[in-house]
Formats: sequence, C-alpha cells, structure tokens
Amino acid sequence: MEKQLEKLLDAIKADFAKSQRRWIKSDKSNAQRIEDSIKAHCEQLGYKAGKKYIKITERNGGSAWGFIVNSSDDPKFKRGDILKAASWSTPAKNKARGNIIEENFSWVRWTGPEYLR
Repeated sequence: MEKQLEKLLDAIKADFAKSQRRWIKSDKSNAQRIEDSIKAHCEQLGYKAGKKYIKITERNGGSAWGFIVNSSDDPKFKRGDILKAASWSTPAKNKARGNIIEENFSWVRWTGPEYLR
C-alpha cells in the first residue's frame, strides 16, 4: 500500500500546485514566492501509520488531511478506504471518499477529500 500512499501524496501536491499557480497568471511579480510556497507545502506532506488508520498530515503538525483505513477487520470499511478528517486525531466515519488501492484520485483536493455528493 506504500506505492498507493505515494501516489495519493503526489495527487495532493499536484492539486496544491495547480491551485497556487493560477495566481501567477495575474501577478507575475510573485511567481518565485508562489513556487517557493508550493515547494515548502509539498515537502511538509507525509503520513503516520497506526494500527487502524494511516493519518495524512503536514509534517510540521499543522493539519490532518484525512485518514486511510489500515486494517482488514474494520466492520464498516475496507482496507485502503479514504476517510475525511473529523478532527486532528479522528476520521469521519460516515462514508469512505474513495480507496487508494483503486488508484482513482480525481476527487482528491489539497484541502482534503471532497465532500460527499
């Protein structure tokens, strides 16, 4: 599942870069500052594996992006399911937003998994 975790982090980084680079079009004087911001944000992304969940975070402890189910014996979710963060230490357990094993990251946003529709 490590390969899929890296792909998820790459999708988060790409979405962040896309969201920030749109500002360069209107303000070229800040292009270097924006690129530095993108680089810094991308370097801070990481994850911490626990028994039940893998927490996707900024390494400096700034925020929790979401959680990945890391257990095969969860009664509601399957291994690899992506859950939105309810708080820094707790996932929202209403419904999975996707599954990293399926490697479909079109719903990933740098701010977190998309809301349910």
